[in-house]
Amino acid sequence: MSHSVSDSQPAVVVANRALLTFGLMLATIMQVLDTTIANVALPHMSASLGAAQHEINWVLTSYIVAAAIATPITGWLSDRIGQKPLFLFAVTGFTVASALCGIATSLGEMVAFRILQGLCGAMIAPLAQTVIMNINPKERLAQAMAIYGMGIMVAPIIGPTLGGWLTESVNWRWVFLVNVPVGILCIVMLLVYMPNSDVRKRNFDFFGFAMLALGVGSLQLMLDRGSDNNWFESIETWIELGLVVSGLWVYVVHSVTAKNPFVDLRIFKDANFALASVVMFLIGLSLFSGLALLPPLLQNFLGYSVLSSGELMAPRGVASMVAMMIVGRVSHRVDLRLMMVFGALVMTVSLWMMTGFNLQMGSWPIILTGALQGFGMGFIFVPLSTMAFMTLSPKLRGDGTAMYALVRNMGQGIGVSVVSAVLTHMMQVNHAELASRITITSDAVHQHVPGLLSGVLTSIYRVNALVTQQSAMLSYIDDFWLMAVLSLVSIPLLVLLRKPKKQPVKES
Repeated sequence: MSHSVSDSQPAVVVANRALLTFGLMLATIMQVLDTTIANVALPHMSASLGAAQHEINWVLTSYIVAAAIATPITGWLSDRIGQKPLFLFAVTGFTVASALCGIATSLGEMVAFRILQGLCGAMIAPLAQTVIMNINPKERLAQAMAIYGMGIMVAPIIGPTLGGWLTESVNWRWVFLVNVPVGILCIVMLLVYMPNSDVRKRNFDFFGFAMLALGVGSLQLMLDRGSDNNWFESIETWIELGLVVSGLWVYVVHSVTAKNPFVDLRIFKDANFALASVVMFLIGLSLFSGLALLPPLLQNFLGYSVLSSGELMAPRGVASMVAMMIVGRVSHRVDLRLMMVFGALVMTVSLWMMTGFNLQMGSWPIILTGALQGFGMGFIFVPLSTMAFMTLSPKLRGDGTAMYALVRNMGQGIGVSVVSAVLTHMMQVNHAELASRITITSDAVHQHVPGLLSGVLTSIYRVNALVTQQSAMLSYIDDFWLMAVLSLVSIPLLVLLRKPKKQPVKES
């Protein structure tokens, strides 16, 4: 049986592409899984380590800041010491740090081990994506990214549920210890199947790295601590903002004028990569940040348990996997831009449907909108990554994947802070608006809560609780409207992406 073989060859030829891809997926799943299940364990962790609620948040903050600083350095390190040694170092370091987190006895130890975990974990996804692109020819890139993406979606599916089950049924320490056997298996597979890559002698731009690390680290710190500090009412927030602006400004000026900058900014001369980065930033602002809204909505206002809320969010990941399977099958026949526009429209519609949420609804609207969002995301994630790197030189992929991941993480971090700030502000506005309608002349007050007129405390508390619940629901709806608009804005940018030239094929 004859089949078409592409004239193009992958940048790196490997003996067993399937098993290497599985090993890369396993490493990324381990890293993504850790970020989704650690949040569930925070209350139990706080009690065990003797830390206050505001102190235990440093378990998350330390990881986020460390990962933000380490992400952009991945490209330089992979060129300087090679992809295989760096990948093995990252996975080994992440596995060891996970074990140390699992046996930590104090908050100080936990924060130190989480910093190590963040430094190592930040390199895993960019490296895996670079290797996936290098071992596949251009014609199979979309299909390979779809297979890789399907594996990655396993983590969001099982993360919250697994985290809740481990925390409640076993011990919160197993949220971290579960990474150890997975990491060991991954290390063995990488040792056996991952080839060595060429090493490029690149001088390290210490000043450029310091400025980028200062800007990005300060940004993540400001976003993570902003709400606790009442944002710009705090001197700390203003100091962090000043460091963000000065650090990033000096970094950009330095990188444009330096002979050997820390990150080769030629990656942004590629129109597809630059546009795709903007779209990924918008997706981080809207869809990824929206994931932070659902757990508190489900648990605090709709009455679902931790396990039940995790189960309700699982269809999102399943739908993403289904969409990625379809993308992998038809990517060589259908314009990638059409698939992305379709996915963005589906996501926008699902977010618009979420503006109809209410406190009396059942679970079906949550399942349906989540599945639609996941399905739409599956039609965007793979084609967007494919088009971002298809026209980028293989020599620039290391820097490209690192910056692409950094842009996505920055979008997600800013998005979470924005939707949280909007939620907090609108809860106050909506509460004041609803409370102003409860007057002494209101028929509803006379019929349903007459005790309010005579100052009965139970009636006052009951009415205030109802007003608080309704104002919170209205505030979530305001956020859903914001996310829907951001999703809609990304569609024109998708159309501007250039369609890659088809590679010639020959029959064999």
